[in-house]
Amino acid sequence: MILSTGMLAVMGNPLAEEAAGGVSADEAASEEKARNYFTDLEVIDQNGQRLRFYSDVLKDRVVLINFIFTNCQDACPMITQKLIQVRKLLDDSVTDDIWFVSISIDPARDTPEAMKAFAEKQGVDQSRWVFVTGAKENLDYIVKKLGQYTKEVEAHSTLMLAGNTRTRHWTRVMPMAPPPGVAAQLSVLAGENPG
Repeated sequence: MILSTGMLAVMGNPLAEEAAGGVSADEAASEEKARNYFTDLEVIDQNGQRLRFYSDVLKDRVVLINFIFTNCQDACPMITQKLIQVRKLLDDSVTDDIWFVSISIDPARDTPEAMKAFAEKQGVDQSRWVFVTGAKENLDYIVKKLGQYTKEVEAHSTLMLAGNTRTRHWTRVMPMAPPPGVAAQLSVLAGENPG
């Protein structure tokens, strides 16, 4: 398991017995640890849908997470354009398995409507791309948990996080990484199976 600094290793006991419903006690405990770590705080997507952060956005998915604010004039649009290129480079066999999650670091101004307008202005195919905003305290807490919080919105990190929540394998994605490299990294994550 590879985790970024500041991220929790959410591992269970491999010797646990099977629990009712075919889910091992180990898997249930591991999922609970992940839910507790990432939180199930409420977020709102670009369509105004209320979601629980872990259960509805991350659980059982391979995700690439980045951090944006819709008034950004340079880094956020540039990274979004790079991620559009990454999606185009993904092999058809993994495209449906990989979700992109753009988290607002300025939820006071980033309403769901603003997030949707940003996505549309950038030409994002929103079928597997969730732009999340919501209550400032919830988003601040989530961004802190992911190790990307800054007090100044304009000083935010462009570092991205990629992970397979089924295998609990997380890695950092540097903003200068070329799209083919990011696509390859995501494809490897998508090809992993829980052990």
